Amino acid sequence: MIPGLLGLHHVTATVDQAQPDLDFCLGVLGLRLVKQTVNFDNHRVFHFYYGDERGRPGTIWTTFPYHGQGVRPGTIGAGQVVSTAFSVPATALPWWRARLAAAGIAATDVGTDEAPRLRLRDPSGLVIELAGADGDARLPWTRGGVDGDHAVRGLHSVTLHVREAEPTLAFLHEILGCTVQHGDADHAIVEVGPGGPGARLEVRSGGDVPRGVNGIGTVHHVALAIGSEDEQAALREALVLLGVEVTPVRDRQYFRSIYFREPGGVLIEVATVAPGFTWDEPVEALGTSLRLPSWQESDRAAIAAGLPPIALP
Repeated sequence: MIPGLLGLHHVTATVDQAQPDLDFCLGVLGLRLVKQTVNFDNHRVFHFYYGDERGRPGTIWTTFPYHGQGVRPGTIGAGQVVSTAFSVPATALPWWRARLAAAGIAATDVGTDEAPRLRLRDPSGLVIELAGADGDARLPWTRGGVDGDHAVRGLHSVTLHVREAEPTLAFLHEILGCTVQHGDADHAIVEVGPGGPGARLEVRSGGDVPRGVNGIGTVHHVALAIGSEDEQAALREALVLLGVEVTPVRDRQYFRSIYFREPGGVLIEVATVAPGFTWDEPVEALGTSLRLPSWQESDRAAIAAGLPPIALP
């Protein structure tokens, strides 16, 4: 049997400038910066991880600020994650509407009375939603200027858009063990592991949607969480036997990862829970200084000099 997934791990996006990204995620959303490091494939680019106090899987939003690196603006469309929703108490949405307006950010009401949401765009044009989710028991980060009655609890869900839903839903259910909770021809809810906020995918199809093109202002991939390296290895072996093209295990310092695409083209990562973000700095100091992988430490001075200047609040 293919090992079960635990829910969402993180979502990674390509953004424009580093400082506006920090100002939005910390100053507007009130998230915690749990790690500032670099893109392991391009050390001239920051890799920011935002989340709750410890950056627990299911709360993590990560960005690559690629301004000035020759990366073109992307196109949000089919074969991508087209929106990312964060979980907040449903009663907090009017407060968030006022907060966003005060910050000069336009937000629109989407969803239903039973599942209300606000939709907005971040400084790079990414589609962000605040989803009202009563009963989300995760403890929020409350030292970012947003009190516990209103603060983001973590990721709520991501929306994938594909040309044809059936192959994607079959892959998620039959190969990854997800549960198709309900849906129709154009919109299905898929629960990962236990489901609920932080463990949900929404699959949309149809409509006049362009083919997605990776670039600034788009989500690069969604990561799902798995409990151990052994379970990850078993999943990888199962995927290979099923003919799925999957990468070798990659060391991301704070977790181990494999990557593959589902039939609709969306890039999926499966990441381990351990070792987590506190393995190289204590919880009280998370995100306060530049951390580098061991193989880049000898080049720290040159790497730091090549990164854009940032100011943390």
